[in-house]
Amino acid sequence: MNLFERILRNKFWWLWLSLLFVVIIYIASATHFRIDLTKEKRFSLSPSTKKVLEGLEGQVQIDVYLTGDLSAGFKKLSVASDELLNEFKEYGKGNLQYHFVRPGEGLPDSLRYQVYDSLKKMGVKTFNNQVTAKEGEEKTERLIFPAAMVTYQGRKMPVDLISGKSGMDEESSLNYSEALLEFKFADAIDKLTRKHLPIVAYAAGNGEPLNPTVRDLFDAMRNNYRFGVIDIKTGILDPDTINALLIVKPSQPFTETEKLKIDQYVMQGGKVIWFIDKLYAEMDSLLRAQTDFVAFDKNLNLDDILFKYGARINGDLLQDLKCAKQPLVVGQMGNQPQIERLPFPYYPLLSSPSNHPISRNLDDVLSIFPSSIDTVKAPGITKTVVLASDTSSRTLSTPAIVSLQSVKTEEDFRNFTKSYVPVAVLLEGRFTSLFANRLTTDLKDSLAKYSNRPFASAGLKESRQIVVSDGDIVTNIVSESQGALPMGMQQYENYQFANREFLMNAVDFMVNPNGVLEARNKDFTLRLLDKQKILTQKSMWQLVNIALPILLVLLFGWLFQIKRKREFAV
Repeated sequence: MNLFERILRNKFWWLWLSLLFVVIIYIASATHFRIDLTKEKRFSLSPSTKKVLEGLEGQVQIDVYLTGDLSAGFKKLSVASDELLNEFKEYGKGNLQYHFVRPGEGLPDSLRYQVYDSLKKMGVKTFNNQVTAKEGEEKTERLIFPAAMVTYQGRKMPVDLISGKSGMDEESSLNYSEALLEFKFADAIDKLTRKHLPIVAYAAGNGEPLNPTVRDLFDAMRNNYRFGVIDIKTGILDPDTINALLIVKPSQPFTETEKLKIDQYVMQGGKVIWFIDKLYAEMDSLLRAQTDFVAFDKNLNLDDILFKYGARINGDLLQDLKCAKQPLVVGQMGNQPQIERLPFPYYPLLSSPSNHPISRNLDDVLSIFPSSIDTVKAPGITKTVVLASDTSSRTLSTPAIVSLQSVKTEEDFRNFTKSYVPVAVLLEGRFTSLFANRLTTDLKDSLAKYSNRPFASAGLKESRQIVVSDGDIVTNIVSESQGALPMGMQQYENYQFANREFLMNAVDFMVNPNGVLEARNKDFTLRLLDKQKILTQKSMWQLVNIALPILLVLLFGWLFQIKRKREFAV
């Protein structure tokens, strides 16, 4: 007779079972674990996130504003945030606390609106959520804050809990948002708790924009890194000081000396992100002329150095039928031009063709007159396409004609036969110098003037570069009425594409040793309910989920009593 049977035969068996139940409850409350049964491991923290949380040396406070009366979708996102932050708290070992609070709750209207305004200025977005208070009642709109605020040592950083892609419905967008919660919270905590901010430099001296068209870029860099402008002609590119170099939309040719500086910076382990417009093609020119024009080569003298590193920006213009819209004049009514927003294939919307964390789970990125990129042989260099066009693309070779209406006939549509044409390529490895075996006396003298380091013909350290064939991806449009628009936003379009997120991910991948970006690799397979079946089978599933468990418990109790009566019958 085993121990369990002895307990059941004892007249105080119910007391022993109750004590056993209490012990099990206590052990379960003291020991927390869960098993992630999802195929994509959606509910498991990435190693980099655990590393950040376990390394906390001070108190991190997180206030989550997504609470109160919420629709089912936002309630699910709120619960997911609670579960995730509870796991964060365990790995934080007492250095992380979180609370759910409703901004301005309990305050008079005037003070509450002041709280709302201050949160909006800090970057917290609001949302009008339609909620049904009781079944049968009409839906009412309530202002909610799908965001959180992370605070560390007096510094604050907002976290937008909403993510999505253009064209997604609310349900899909909320599921997508749930998959990115870990990355967003871990990224904010990592940036606030860094002991040493990486240094990012913006190259100047070759006609790079230094005006409102890069205002959003400058703001993004200054808020997250130590950031400054360096003149390539006179400055020293020291990889021990400058963690990453941005070269954005130059318009003047690079000299051999300037290329040598960049080359040796890369050989010493420096990292460069190139945003290059190879051809001159601007929308302002097209609108002013109101006629076709030829996009011409800027002759930046960068082809050889990029080719040596493993990438070639082609002298063409890329078009795609998946594109942004542009306000165009389609006719006249009296003396007034008739303007209509039409798809403009010169503005292709780019996405990720790979699983790289820089662009995975990212919304479309808006490009303006991009060129195609080819990868070329470069020994020891790994090449990854991080942005590409969609499945209906074509390239217009030089001389590329830019026209307001470049697609007019069915034959034009049939020419869009290319797919996933690269526009941004990541290069990784030990690069070979462009100037190996060709360093002239003049270049040797130039090297001696600005650097105390000997010439390196090959990479002394591992390095990374990203080559992007469109400088406008990280610039912003400047409107006469609205001023500098956010990066990735057009005039007359109330939608911001993911250009800013792409830039931040690219820079963070270059300079962040913690690798938090890997949390973006989580999949977000949607397992949505069939709405038609919900309507037709609602009563049946309510019965299965509520009545069936009760019946099973009663059946088990009845069978157990019958078994006991037979065992103890005299």
